[in-house]
Amino acid sequence: MEHYSFWSLAKHALSGHRNWPQAWRSREPKSRYDVVIVGGGGQGLATAYYLAKNHGITDVAVLEKGWLGGGNTGRNTTAIRSNYFYRESTDFFDRSLDLYEGLSKELNYNVMLSQHGAVTLAHSPGQMDGLERWSNSIQLQGIDAEMLDVHQVKEFMSPLDTSRSARFPIYGGFIQRRAGVARHDAVAWGYARGADALGVDIIQNCEVSGVRMAGNRVRGVETNRGSIEADKVVFAVAGHSTVLAKMAGITLPITSVALQAMVSEPIKPVLDGLVVSPLVHCYVSQSDRGEILIGGRADAYPSYGQRGTLPALEDTLSSTLNLFPAFSRLKLMRQWAGIVDISPDTSPIIGKTPVTALYISTGWGTGGFKAIPVGGETLAYTVANDQPHPLIEPFGIERFQTGRFVNEAAAAGVDH
Repeated sequence: MEHYSFWSLAKHALSGHRNWPQAWRSREPKSRYDVVIVGGGGQGLATAYYLAKNHGITDVAVLEKGWLGGGNTGRNTTAIRSNYFYRESTDFFDRSLDLYEGLSKELNYNVMLSQHGAVTLAHSPGQMDGLERWSNSIQLQGIDAEMLDVHQVKEFMSPLDTSRSARFPIYGGFIQRRAGVARHDAVAWGYARGADALGVDIIQNCEVSGVRMAGNRVRGVETNRGSIEADKVVFAVAGHSTVLAKMAGITLPITSVALQAMVSEPIKPVLDGLVVSPLVHCYVSQSDRGEILIGGRADAYPSYGQRGTLPALEDTLSSTLNLFPAFSRLKLMRQWAGIVDISPDTSPIIGKTPVTALYISTGWGTGGFKAIPVGGETLAYTVANDQPHPLIEPFGIERFQTGRFVNEAAAAGVDH
């Protein structure tokens, strides 16, 4: 792995950007691996990295049908927080936040973590009471949270319309100051470089078309680049989880829908941190390039499209302008969608499956990016030891038979 100095950066820049060394190797797939990971997004790459680093398992292939980070990892709004409600979720996501705080140093790659805080808004006295219960609950669990009145909300994010004449008057909210954002492609590239340096094969443009089985045990995968045998197989493909699981005879309780995001033209810094309004249905921040980054509700029906629909776009922009009327003068630059995988309780499904030697990471909904480090760490442990990591025991697929749900719909950001 090359360590870039000022002079090496200048040399590559002055060469017309034509001679940059590859950040990771381009490999042809071997006929067999100890572990095959399907999905070259954040979750798959992090799992490969921690398998190699923490468990010494380096005979690993990451198969990506397109390019690394081209799915949900590169199509989200990059929020990182741990202010969920239940202990199972807060322990899990706070471990991820801890890992994010040291990730640039860990990977020797700047993931551009910016911890400027996330505010969740209340628009009625009843919602303020609900947020206070939520805030108190997670403080008792060791998660930083602080209630804000409307004046403190205005101080945190001055462009918000906090007047009483607003369509949805703001009564206050609560803030997690450790929350923030990171650069999505940098997270994927950092894990790819790290995994590659430890001996993992990263194979792009390699689409899985079938799963090789021997009875109830997975034996490998069929791809457009040939058959690959494996002792263990991991699926980390977000909204396409049901498609691959069906190849192995598993029916997942997952709904795949398009979740839209969009950005305005770039402007000077006006937003410090992230704001979320569950009632008004949007979340807004500002990118490092100055764009106003906007997300909102999912589309109303299952889809594998990566553009989304006009009604959801209109609803999300309308919601944003209810909170930030001054943004009506901005031009919308681009819009896209990710295919999110929503479970019945809006919590992940991660760990072992009913098929021997097959593991899965899915059901992330809107939380997959913030969970990349901990998702990879805990799934790597599970694959290496063939038993669930303690942090993901509550998130196994068997909970949908026992009824022990972890219902985090209210803490998902906006209702999906």
